[in-house]
Amino acid sequence: MLPATLKLCCGISHQHLRKLTGLQRPAVGAFGKEMSKFILKTPSCFPNMPASLQKMICTKLGINTVHDHRETTMLSSQELFYFTQAEDTLHKAMCMLQQDGWQAETHKENGDWILSKTFPRIGKVFRAEAVIDSPPEQIYSQLFEKLEQMDHWNPSISKVQILQRIGRNTVLTREITAQIPANMVSQRDFVSVRHCCRKGSALYLIGTATDSKLMPPQKGIIRAEAGLTFIVLRPIEGDSGKTHFTWLLNLDLKGWIPQSVTDQALSQSQADFIKHLRRHLASKEKTC
Repeated sequence: MLPATLKLCCGISHQHLRKLTGLQRPAVGAFGKEMSKFILKTPSCFPNMPASLQKMICTKLGINTVHDHRETTMLSSQELFYFTQAEDTLHKAMCMLQQDGWQAETHKENGDWILSKTFPRIGKVFRAEAVIDSPPEQIYSQLFEKLEQMDHWNPSISKVQILQRIGRNTVLTREITAQIPANMVSQRDFVSVRHCCRKGSALYLIGTATDSKLMPPQKGIIRAEAGLTFIVLRPIEGDSGKTHFTWLLNLDLKGWIPQSVTDQALSQSQADFIKHLRRHLASKEKTC
């Protein structure tokens, strides 16, 4: 079953994962289901699978290799589908970072940069570059582990809700923007799959829009979509107390908004977010 399912899934275009219909979406789920069986069964069921490979795949899925009742429960095809979306977004974002041709939007006196680049079939992606006076692990904690507390320090957010946890490193969330009278863009909400991982000394935080029966579109609020949000946290060489912060952002705000207004709102939102994050981290250090 596994080889046949793999062949079927390999014919599916990554960039359309979220909008699959018909046979394709069940195919991705079926492959995930087979993989979860392959991983979560007792090792004796798969004598030809090296223990190191089992551990690597389990780590990628955020599953502890020390089995208990919960960990031996097979992941659903929908959960594996969410994980596939996050992995696809990670690979896409890594490719974007390697490309040249980024154009400066703004340059702050403190050294922060907001850049942008237009990609085929994706659109305009904004890129923030900054140095933050806190270690990567502390920033990661605020942006992933304490995600639901973001509205406490970021005035542009009214609520962040975790709808579902998938393993240790993947969550399904709903984020609602604040209703600010002077804001050019009215209130939106986003439903996204978010994932975190570590590669070497860097921490990666990935997010992309998804669909969920747990939170269908709500009356009176526009459901926007995150094409991708990708944050890289790297310690500054020679100073582990500081972080090189890179953030790629591509959003579809929906509604009748001129592109120039959308571009201005997104670039400003990145600058404001970094400002509020710095202020929050500084206040945490003072209270320690």
